[in-house]
Amino acid sequence: MTIETLSENRSFGGTQGVYRHRSQSTGTDMTFAVYLPPDADGGTVPVLWYLSGLTCTHENAMTKAGAQQWAAESGIALIFPDTSPRGEGVADDPAYDLGQGAGFYVNATQDPWRPHFRMWDYIVDELPGVVFDAFPLDPEAQGITGHSMGGHGALTIAMTHPDRYRSVSAFSPIANPTESDWGRKQFSAYLGDDAAAWRPHDSSLLMLDRGYPGEVLIDQGASDQFLDLLKPETLAGAMTRRRQPGWFRMQPGYDHSYFFVQSFIGDHVLWHAERLG
Repeated sequence: MTIETLSENRSFGGTQGVYRHRSQSTGTDMTFAVYLPPDADGGTVPVLWYLSGLTCTHENAMTKAGAQQWAAESGIALIFPDTSPRGEGVADDPAYDLGQGAGFYVNATQDPWRPHFRMWDYIVDELPGVVFDAFPLDPEAQGITGHSMGGHGALTIAMTHPDRYRSVSAFSPIANPTESDWGRKQFSAYLGDDAAAWRPHDSSLLMLDRGYPGEVLIDQGASDQFLDLLKPETLAGAMTRRRQPGWFRMQPGYDHSYFFVQSFIGDHVLWHAERLG
């Protein structure tokens, strides 16, 4: 697999790089970012995946979250994938919450999305194979987090593959998409009208069905402008009913923006670092 280096910059003693490769899952060129802490100069390091939200690319969290300083101090790498396939011939929609920039971390089964929108396979299988071959990363020490649509992806992926991800957290996740306008629109488009196909991609339902074997950390802004669509109370209720170990923190005054993510990213990086060793 050929990886093209687009940029590499020194950051807190480590290296923030941006790369591109040809994806077999999506049939497109995909861009992703990797932050390697100073400890990577001496051997393999743990990995924290960060999945971004609607309209984002690899660049949003890389430049706005402020995670590199905490990753450098903790000795863990950060990976920032894109949120969807892009480019000529890739289906899109005029709305911001469907199509390019809104892959929802699922494998589409419906046209016109089916040929390229296979983000579940890309995040879970293909991109890990690419980065573990190319960078000094420890595949036995992986954690995953994300914001909004990315929080949805992080939770559903971790609960589906608990043997692969030793830690999971989320910022303002889309927590119950099968019962929200966001989720119903995307799931119908990508997966069809059979609600049974939606269930594996709803973190509240997965929490009730299987939970997660470790602790879970969720941060949600109490002044988030999208609370009615995110439905955090459903996930919090599912955690309570399951007696899931972890923390669900409603943060007073915080909204859905990256100012919220910046404010608590240090907590999340250090939390993952403790669990990844």
